[in-house]
Amino acid sequence: MIPILFKLGPITIYSYGLMMALGFIAAYLLLVVECRRRKLSSDFASSIIVWGAIGGLAGARLWDVYDQFPSYAQHPLSIIFSSSGFVWDGGLLGGLLAVYLISHYYKVPFLTTADMAAPAVLIGQALGRMGCLLSGDGDWGLPTKMPWGMSFPHAIVGWNSQTVLKLNAHDQLVSGFYPGVRVQPTPIFEAVLYVAIAVFLIWAMRKRHWAEGRVFYAFLVLSGGARFLVEFWRINPRVLWGLTEYQIFSILLMAVGVAALVITRNRKPAAVSALAGPDESGRSDSASTRRKKRGLSATTTQSGK
Repeated sequence: MIPILFKLGPITIYSYGLMMALGFIAAYLLLVVECRRRKLSSDFASSIIVWGAIGGLAGARLWDVYDQFPSYAQHPLSIIFSSSGFVWDGGLLGGLLAVYLISHYYKVPFLTTADMAAPAVLIGQALGRMGCLLSGDGDWGLPTKMPWGMSFPHAIVGWNSQTVLKLNAHDQLVSGFYPGVRVQPTPIFEAVLYVAIAVFLIWAMRKRHWAEGRVFYAFLVLSGGARFLVEFWRINPRVLWGLTEYQIFSILLMAVGVAALVITRNRKPAAVSALAGPDESGRSDSASTRRKKRGLSATTTQSGK
């Protein structure tokens, strides 16, 4: 595809980096809108994006280091400087930890923050996947004869017998390369699914008024299901029962999400105003403080009548 978009003197603009930046911007804009709706500080949205990105990238890299430790042991500097080796499940866990800490700092309930962040994460992931497609970073799928199959002769990881793989009769990955081969464009599949799920979650958050946390639980189920499905066409090793590591992790996500949805099925939603945390000045009033303020305001009004 187009790994390098253009160069400005010594500066090279990569398609993957640009799409990742657009993903962060889109996620930030979604969070700002939701913060305003919930009367939360826009600084809260900035903190979620910045620290969520740091936590997500750190978690993704640490998970990959654990998975590929012999390779990193031979080239330890690649832990910091390599542009590849970011693992989806590690990124999710690292991002969740960062969001939890940010929620605690701003005194906003974690589940409220998770609900707000879920659609933004999906939009960011969708744009990131389009970056994978444009750069040709090897996230494509198995060879296919279907009309939507694509080739990546300018892929940043190369387009050869080591990067174009297929499954043999024993579910082992072997070379699937031949002149004119085309593969499943799995980044497009993921991007479309993530956008569709994000739209649904935004609708549920605005129109259905679900109880706190249920949007996040639905995110776990639906995003886990999307990744589980797409993995059947991706070129990741099968590790158990013909499933990939990501599919097993997706099953765990879906199980947690379904269990949480069942447990909270009768929980009533809290009012949006009751969930307000820090105001634009960064202060956070407790519910009791707000009640006192309302009581003081009422007393003042009565005395002035």
